[in-house]
Amino acid sequence: MQKFECDICGYVYDPELGDPDNGVAAGTAFADIPEDWVCPECGVDKNAFSEV
Repeated sequence: MQKFECDICGYVYDPELGDPDNGVAAGTAFADIPEDWVCPECGVDKNAFSEV
């Protein structure tokens, strides 16, 4: 699974880790994250992320 980086702050979403503090379980692909999820560092939406 691919990692995605926030274009604003540089936070990297790693699907192997997920974002459990914000309701995204480990093993969740970026495409499967709910649309209302936001970057845990700066609060922008998924559209501000690029594949790395």
